[in-house]
Amino acid sequence: MLGFGILIVLLVIGSPIAFAILLAAVGHVYTLPFNVSLVAQRIFSGLDSFSILAIPLFVLAGELMNESGITSRIINFANALVGHMKAGLAHVNIWASVIFAGLSGSAVANTSALGRVFIPTMEKEGYPRAFAAALTAASSVIGPMIPPSIPVIIYALITTGVSVPALFLAGVTPGLFLAIGLSIYVYFFAGHYAPIKAKLSMKERWKAFVDAWIPLFMPIFIVGSILTGIVTPTEAAAFAAAYALLAGIFILKSLKLSSLPRIFIRAMRDSSVILIVIGVVAAANWLLTFSRVPQTVSQLVLEQVSSPWMFLILVNVILLVVGLFLEGIAAMLILLPILHPIAMSLGIDPVHFGIVVIFNLMIGLVTPPMGICLFVSNSIANVGIAAISKQIMPLFLVELAVLILITFVPSTVTFLPTLFGY
Repeated sequence: MLGFGILIVLLVIGSPIAFAILLAAVGHVYTLPFNVSLVAQRIFSGLDSFSILAIPLFVLAGELMNESGITSRIINFANALVGHMKAGLAHVNIWASVIFAGLSGSAVANTSALGRVFIPTMEKEGYPRAFAAALTAASSVIGPMIPPSIPVIIYALITTGVSVPALFLAGVTPGLFLAIGLSIYVYFFAGHYAPIKAKLSMKERWKAFVDAWIPLFMPIFIVGSILTGIVTPTEAAAFAAAYALLAGIFILKSLKLSSLPRIFIRAMRDSSVILIVIGVVAAANWLLTFSRVPQTVSQLVLEQVSSPWMFLILVNVILLVVGLFLEGIAAMLILLPILHPIAMSLGIDPVHFGIVVIFNLMIGLVTPPMGICLFVSNSIANVGIAAISKQIMPLFLVELAVLILITFVPSTVTFLPTLFGY
């Protein structure tokens, strides 16, 4: 109880989540027959995993791709496909997120990279700046769903036994459903903001495809090599970083050697935030397991909830509320050791449950008051969180509808993994 009390107090006063969990773990150690040095040991044990290397490598690959000017090529290709439609630039925003998702695996990276281009461009065409910022943030949720995905790798690390390739495949359909849902919304409710553009010729479309083949090939190779068993996710991440580096320097010739120190520093900084949280949560989870907290909570929940559907509804409500205040990966690390065993006890498919959890917590990235993607989008748009929050509410309802669909129709998630034999 001492550790839990420390955690609540620190979160309430706004302490960074990693330090709040760390101090809570240290406080909890004093109630157990252990030396406080155990916390440090467990932090390093939690990071001592070959699979964890995939996280900084995918972050680095995303940074290299963005610095190489890949973003503009993706946008031009998406514009060639859907730019002529009603609310064309809004559709381009959404489907550029789908393509960029195959490069970064991060919602925050999507918002940052695409927002710098789309927010000012959409404003010039007549879209309200707050709407452009909200749409960029909302479509960024697609990023962690379509492989490669950093949250998927972390989920597999926590649950130990859930297949990464299966989760990669399972996330494709929800990601596409979300893109389609957002496209339907902007078609009917954002078409009046800008005039319809002329359709590009086949020659112009082919040129856009040729320019974009380098980023388009990367996710196909990464996911394909993982699914066929040629490489592990970590090896695929290393290839992605090398591919982005070599393509930027030798093929596109847009990546300067002088930029590399800044890119590596930025990738290390962003990766360290995730890795610190993983380490301290690993220590906290070990202490909780030793104290039999997950087992006790599981028993209490199973006594009250016997239906898998009731449990999924309960999980969705809990995660939507938690997502308002905690970053998705941090919430996953804290809650999964408790929720996953209960789901398995109720016979819920682990791949289905994983995608529901990940999608749920990624929605939290775009919901106020603590949605990180909202803050990133606002840092570009500079219109205020209140203005973006107002515009994002209808988009949030679209995401909620997709969440309900994948929760109660498991085949929408498990179809592709089953098709490929996972």
